[in-house]
Amino acid sequence: MIKLIIWALLLFGLSAQGQDTLSITLRQVDSLFLQRNLLALAGRYQIEAAQAQIIQARLLDNPTINAELNAYNPALRRPLDVGSNGQKAFSIQQTILLAGKRSKRVAVATEQARLTELQFADLLRSLRFDLRSRFYEIYFTQNTLSVYNSQRARLTETVQAFERQYNRNNVALRELVRLKALLLQLNNDQLELQNQLAGQQRDLRTLLQTTATIRPVTSNTDLLRYGATLPELSRAIDLAFENRPDLRGAEVAVRQADANLSLQKALATPDLRVGGLYDQNASYTPNYTAVTVSMDLPLLNKNQGNIRSARAQADYLRLAQRNVRTMVENEVQAALQQIQQTEAAYQSIDRSFPAQFDELNQGVLRNFERGNLSLIEFVDLFETYLQNVQQLNRLSADRINAYEQLNFTVGTDLFK
Repeated sequence: MIKLIIWALLLFGLSAQGQDTLSITLRQVDSLFLQRNLLALAGRYQIEAAQAQIIQARLLDNPTINAELNAYNPALRRPLDVGSNGQKAFSIQQTILLAGKRSKRVAVATEQARLTELQFADLLRSLRFDLRSRFYEIYFTQNTLSVYNSQRARLTETVQAFERQYNRNNVALRELVRLKALLLQLNNDQLELQNQLAGQQRDLRTLLQTTATIRPVTSNTDLLRYGATLPELSRAIDLAFENRPDLRGAEVAVRQADANLSLQKALATPDLRVGGLYDQNASYTPNYTAVTVSMDLPLLNKNQGNIRSARAQADYLRLAQRNVRTMVENEVQAALQQIQQTEAAYQSIDRSFPAQFDELNQGVLRNFERGNLSLIEFVDLFETYLQNVQQLNRLSADRINAYEQLNFTVGTDLFK
């Protein structure tokens, strides 16, 4: 019975640990992001709201109905005299939009809905870039910390062994102090990496709307796909022009501004109001009926201010669109240069160098403990090894981030 309880507690502990740590691939991260991210979910409501404005713009104005009832008949001294000999009047009126105002309102609302969709797409583009950047940063930071943890455990054992030898007067105090200083530096570097990882975990957990610790899972295939052939600059710029939602949004904003200018010009034309009138006894003849037609006279207000404002806004957005195109071209060029520079630095590393350095490090500690290495040589090799591990992982993360930066810049995934 006791054994069963122990096994149950052990299984419960493993289950809780599994819930606290989320092992996930990049493909799963992308899927989970679309399902859980609150900004991505909220953006769909903005699109729905903008599309509802198109429906609203298509609607006709409601007719207006008026009723006039006699409040008091002074001749008969009768209140609310609305009978057959009393007085009541009714009228109905419908506004008819002229100069194509209704279709122009629909055009403005349609462009606004399209602009909202593109703004949402641009938001997803930015969030997905942050998502992937954090994913690989966490992966390589965890790799670095794994090495630091193992080296810290081995160095701690060495310091403890030297303390025992120092107590027996077999080693000098300066050697023990130098090893303790090396261990302290290692602890400080490890703490800095842990704080860096905590910030990366915080950002990724927020994007995925989870509180679990993220453990990225990757394969060599996932990492090597970023070494695909790069597109030519002109082709990359064309792809950006085709896929960048912010650039397409700038184009839509210009079209919306033109549609709004057309609408403002149409608003200078007065609308026609037609209707009918029935008057029981207040006219020259009983049961008087008539047709009514009315229109504002465009003498004082011809919508001049709104027309001028809409024209200026359209001119501004055209210049802004040209600026966005120039910005996109420069961003694509810079992204390609960043990949080339980072890839050159990455390829300059001998593929066998990390394995050779790991093999060398495995023998450093043993040779030092056996007295085959001096303290200075050991400290120098130990520090160099840790710096090498950190720099290699940092360069690997920078390399992938450079490729993801190009994906972000052209607005599509080039390395599937």
